[in-house]
Amino acid sequence: MAMKLNGVEIEDTFAEAFSMHMNRTLITAYDRDWAKTTALEATGFATSVIGAPAEAGIEYILHKGDTPDNRPGVRVIIGTMKKSSLEEQIMSRISQCVLTSPTANAYDETPEPRETYPIGKMLSKFGDGYQTKKGPIGGRVLWLIPRMSGTFIVQESFGRMKGVAGGNIICFFKDTGGGMEGGQAAVQAIQKVEGAYTPFPGGLVGSGSKPSSKYGGLPASTNERYCPTLSAQVETTEVPRGCNFVLEIVINGISEQAVARAMGVAVQEVCNATGALKITAGNFGGALGKHQIHLHDLNL
Repeated sequence: MAMKLNGVEIEDTFAEAFSMHMNRTLITAYDRDWAKTTALEATGFATSVIGAPAEAGIEYILHKGDTPDNRPGVRVIIGTMKKSSLEEQIMSRISQCVLTSPTANAYDETPEPRETYPIGKMLSKFGDGYQTKKGPIGGRVLWLIPRMSGTFIVQESFGRMKGVAGGNIICFFKDTGGGMEGGQAAVQAIQKVEGAYTPFPGGLVGSGSKPSSKYGGLPASTNERYCPTLSAQVETTEVPRGCNFVLEIVINGISEQAVARAMGVAVQEVCNATGALKITAGNFGGALGKHQIHLHDLNL
């Protein structure tokens, strides 16, 4: 059975999400724009583990008084399917994208970590003997590493937690303009939800896929049932009449509750968008993950 919000149909279905190993890192810098620039670099090439080494994105923006060094900060989350891959991803992204960024620092913000990795301790060797260990300060052991733009401050250890990935909504619109406007408004709303993030470019997915292909060895391919240009060619289509643009918004987070809250605000924004026709969610009947987030159970 379907329900409607502002005349937009919301299908009675669920987003199928799965567990992922995650780290939450806080990046600070001399102003908010530079902290965000650094965070975008640190979360690059991390959209889908189908082909990228991680799923990462900006979670939340913090003000000066809410960070360890009283500077503006941006929290990012990095997720991997394999536990063994997470340490490498944290190390490479902080060393190559945060250490190299003028004025940027990095602190661990992982809640209740299951284990920790000595990222800062290993990075301290970049100081070539001039590095200094401090702390604990506010419960954090820190390494101070000299660099041309000033001292790089990095926490000694970064944690691993179990998070939830693959929350999603699929949105049908009359045209591209309304779809992009509605999709971007939804992502802006998600950015205000602590504990959730969107790993794809600008938070939007234009190439929703299915986990199979007619070509051997290819793990995923276009989901033809959701392609408006194929609606007259395929045997079964999910594209409603009058729809010319489809977007998916994939949401990961530190918990199922955080992902569900983010899905809820995203649905509300899409239903306020011009030309929105319908919202559904992607699932594979429970075969992919243990988390089922039902659209009709969201706080709409």
